Amino acid sequence: MDADNRRGILAMSLAMALFIANDALVKQVSATLPGHQLIFIRGLMATTLVLIMAQAMGHLKNWRLMLNAKLWLRGVVDAAASLTYLTAVFHLPLGNATAINLASPLFITVFAIFFFKERVTVVRGGLILLGFTGVLMVVQPSSEGFNVYAWIAVLATLLHATRDTLTRGIGLHVPALLISLSTAVSVALGAGGITLTQTWVPVDNTSLALLFCASVFLSVAYYFLIVAMRSGEMSLVAPFRYSGLLFALLIGYVVWDEVPNTLAWAGIFLLVISGLLILRSERSKAPH
Repeated sequence: MDADNRRGILAMSLAMALFIANDALVKQVSATLPGHQLIFIRGLMATTLVLIMAQAMGHLKNWRLMLNAKLWLRGVVDAAASLTYLTAVFHLPLGNATAINLASPLFITVFAIFFFKERVTVVRGGLILLGFTGVLMVVQPSSEGFNVYAWIAVLATLLHATRDTLTRGIGLHVPALLISLSTAVSVALGAGGITLTQTWVPVDNTSLALLFCASVFLSVAYYFLIVAMRSGEMSLVAPFRYSGLLFALLIGYVVWDEVPNTLAWAGIFLLVISGLLILRSERSKAPH
């Protein structure tokens, strides 16, 4: 496996772990604060953190790069994705919302074929579908469980796939932290605009501390996600979003005592197997 693909897979796995940790903290705070208000507060914190990191690495000297329209288009799409996805997270078990969102590799693979002319082998395509089958076995959609919030999660999935595809179209001369900054600003502004129409609820110190931790996880996750989508082949790296389901199920069990049933465990097995087989198929292509 070449270095770019290896870097992309590692970055994607790290990003997913951090995103799930962020989701868990935000879900916890949502019990005491309105959704858009907590997203706004977290967005302000994340923007501040990314600004500090960008300044420390000297990227703000190139602030004119942020005038790139593609940067802000990606930011707007990401803001819409964040607002819709977290709305679903607030009303669904964390594992279910995460699993639905993990359908995005299918969309990303289709986008990679049509927009970036990537060649996806039958084996890789089949393994991606196998992983998605595992996702469905975990979610177990039904007339009762697959409610309006599940459909909101599906919309967020499509938006996330669009965001990741747009990332690939931004030139490598634009630092990942500047892309992260545009995203953090877009999310904060989007949530802030909605918050203006709602009643502000006092925030306690515990909620502030949890949101600060969430903003740290989110800021670093933004960076690793961008690195992942700029490294290697999109159709190879994207399926490793599936690793997020394992983190979500673990946190769901520890924090909310959410235990997968037998069918869900079978789905988790398929997810793990599909990921390992994708890695194995890639290694077999590498020169010896």
